Amino acid sequence: MPIEIVCKIKFAEEDAKPKEKEAGDEQSLLGAAQGAAAPRDLATFASTSTLHGLGRACGRGPHGLRRTLWALALLTSLAAFLYQAAGLARGYLTRPHLVAMDPAAPAPAAGFPAVTLCNINRFRHSALSDADIFHLANLTGLPPKDRDGHRAAGLRYPEPDMVDILNRTGHQLADMLKSCNFSGHHCSASNFSVVYTRYGKCYTFNADPQSSLPSRAGGMGSGLEIMLDIQQEEYLPIWRETNETSFEAGIRVQIHSQEEPPYIHQLGFGVSPGFQTFVSCQEQRLTYLPQPWGNCRAESGLREPELQGYSAYSVSACRLRCEKEAVLQRCHCRMVHMPGNETICPPNIYIECADHTLGLPRAAIHSSTHPSIHPSTPSSADVASVGWCWRENFLVLDVFFEALTSEAMEQRAAYGLSALLGDLGGQMGLFIGASVLTLLEILDYIYEVSWDRLKRVWRRPKTPLRTSTGGISTLGLQELKEQSPCPSRGHIEGGGASGLLPNHHHPPGPRGGLFEDFAC
Repeated sequence: MPIEIVCKIKFAEEDAKPKEKEAGDEQSLLGAAQGAAAPRDLATFASTSTLHGLGRACGRGPHGLRRTLWALALLTSLAAFLYQAAGLARGYLTRPHLVAMDPAAPAPAAGFPAVTLCNINRFRHSALSDADIFHLANLTGLPPKDRDGHRAAGLRYPEPDMVDILNRTGHQLADMLKSCNFSGHHCSASNFSVVYTRYGKCYTFNADPQSSLPSRAGGMGSGLEIMLDIQQEEYLPIWRETNETSFEAGIRVQIHSQEEPPYIHQLGFGVSPGFQTFVSCQEQRLTYLPQPWGNCRAESGLREPELQGYSAYSVSACRLRCEKEAVLQRCHCRMVHMPGNETICPPNIYIECADHTLGLPRAAIHSSTHPSIHPSTPSSADVASVGWCWRENFLVLDVFFEALTSEAMEQRAAYGLSALLGDLGGQMGLFIGASVLTLLEILDYIYEVSWDRLKRVWRRPKTPLRTSTGGISTLGLQELKEQSPCPSRGHIEGGGASGLLPNHHHPPGPRGGLFEDFAC
């Protein structure tokens, strides 16, 4: 039977080395052994976790029916929590909001709004020249003929100036305005400003935001009252229907703030001749939520104009600006009512470049005047004052504040982040009895296990032939034979009476050299 004898050789320490170093080495080795401790297993973590039911489902103990039922209950509660959490997240991402309305809020400003009016007929027939009829054929539908009825195919006219045509052929307010009163004071055409819209040359009362007229009281007689002659005899004959042909007679009116440009072809209302129309107004102050709840643009912190050419942001200004960019991209020009200094489009391509409607953001805070229109038949005294042509040409418009109060409407978030976190915390506590700290416990355990496995992969241990710990070396028998100067012996003298023999192969001398006494 082969016998392997392992000899332990202890190296002698030098006398100069202090013993304190050996104590320090033992402490460092002990610290290293403690730092390399294995991570907790799942059962240990489950027994100490604050997650309800995890210790009963995955803790230490025998596996049986009771543990299986606890595991099913834990998984069912976890699934119910995830289902409820997903529903709450979907509800939050829809960004619900509600509208709070204060119908009797005090008006922040007592200024009277701007009133823009346009004659529905763009061009006066008597003011059109042969060149105007030739250039405006696509807009008016009139055949391009001269005054004698001959076609102008062989005639050549200079390039048209659209601004000059509108100023010269549009209805003049000095001729239309027959009477004007504001809060009991007389007013005239000089109190109106010229503005260009899709209806051509129009006029705005109280247009300057720096010197807007105040409104001292509410009710009829405290606002603007005007009498107009629409000059229906100057209306163009309907020769051919076009996109710009109108079959109506009267004026178009829009009531808006001074900072907002008129967008009268979409936001205005019509007033017919032969009637006295009462328009009672009430200011509405609308406050919208920013993105992602709505589609609005917040006010600039520096109070700088957000749109070039306008002092304040509004939907109308943004529409005009975006329409201008679309017209520039398509036709390389702009229409008269659009802002900017670019070249004005000639009349022959007006219809092609006119319609461009875009989805635009709203202003975060928007003030508007909501009109209520009440038409009525004029009195007999009014009819007698202007004759029987009243029903064809004359109208009376009375614009006033119903009361010096405003209607405040504000959008508010119906389900915010704090409400979402509160509902998630309630569902988490109801189904799994967890909190934010419980989630941190789980993440800490996952990190501990993952880091331990990564360290094992990075530091693969190598098994050496000899190991030394604290000055102790372990040698195999073959190594001992190679290093020992002793001759090999087949058997031990003495018949095996003793397995340990003194070493007599070294010459006599002082002990304490490299090797101490050892025996085989």
